[in-house]
Amino acid sequence: MRMIPLLAFAIALYAVASFLAAPLLSGALVEATLPSGAVWGFNLGDLIVAVGLVLLFLEILKATRTSASAALDHALSMLVCVAALLGFLLVPALGTSDFLLLFLMTVIDVIAGFTVSLMGARRDIGYGGWPGRRPRVR
Repeated sequence: MRMIPLLAFAIALYAVASFLAAPLLSGALVEATLPSGAVWGFNLGDLIVAVGLVLLFLEILKATRTSASAALDHALSMLVCVAALLGFLLVPALGTSDFLLLFLMTVIDVIAGFTVSLMGARRDIGYGGWPGRRPRVR
């Protein structure tokens, strides 16, 4: 389960909703009148994007691991990113602003995952003299 990119669930949920219940993606689930008089609406597409943001946070936390499974997780995240890009460009039902935001989350996941992993790996590498020799403190 650690190796599965969590954003794949948000992408899949949006894709299924766009094919099975497209009107729900744009129709308001909740509407509220703000003190300014503006009417704020929250639809299913907004909810999926909000879930995607939470999953992106969890993906960045997962990126702090340095293990063999982390490399596979990064590779699978890259595949999800490419699949989301192709879906956005080639599938008319996925050509929406909400799906574009989900795609951008996958891009951030890939970049952050590799960056955090590289920084963690750099920290794990010991620089200095010979093994067993204490570094000189100035």
